[in-house]
Amino acid sequence: MYQHFNPLAITDAWWQHLLMLLVAAILGFIIGYRSSDSEIEALEAEFNGIDSDLDDCLKSKKNLSADVSAHVAAISSFVVPTIAPVMAASVVEIPEVATPIVEAAAPVIMAAVVPPAKPDDLKLVEGIGPKIEQLLHNAGILTFAQLADTKPDHIKTILEAAGPRFQMHVPTTWPTQSALARDGKWNELKTLQDELNKGRNDLD
Repeated sequence: MYQHFNPLAITDAWWQHLLMLLVAAILGFIIGYRSSDSEIEALEAEFNGIDSDLDDCLKSKKNLSADVSAHVAAISSFVVPTIAPVMAASVVEIPEVATPIVEAAAPVIMAAVVPPAKPDDLKLVEGIGPKIEQLLHNAGILTFAQLADTKPDHIKTILEAAGPRFQMHVPTTWPTQSALARDGKWNELKTLQDELNKGRNDLD
């Protein structure tokens, strides 16, 4: 009874379907077009508002520049006439003062720096071993020349202060041997040391 109200029930109603789709497309296009027109109008209104704000900013900038120039001119006209009389009144003649003559200080002569003495091999002296050599170094005796100028009694004091194991040594000939080594008289030093060793062997 109601089949003529349902187009899908009609087998040859394809053109009705096509017409419905066409109408729907046309309606969609119209609605979209009107929506895009509304968005364009809104963007144009916003752009016009920004342009108006920009014009206001430029006008404000011009007014501000004019105000600054006016203030600078007012300050200049106020400061210059005020300071000029004060500067003129503050000029005072300064009496000439005799410059005292300062005598040049005597040049300071720097003392020559003496390089530290290079240690000699004090063990070449008969009776001095590595430990006694270290004791002499600690006492400031580093070279043959220094040992040659040292009294035997002073050397004995150094040995006694080091302990009982060093008190048995007799440094009587150490300055003499050191003087020969200092002067490069190695043959005479060897002869003296041979005599010392010979006497020690005879005692043995």
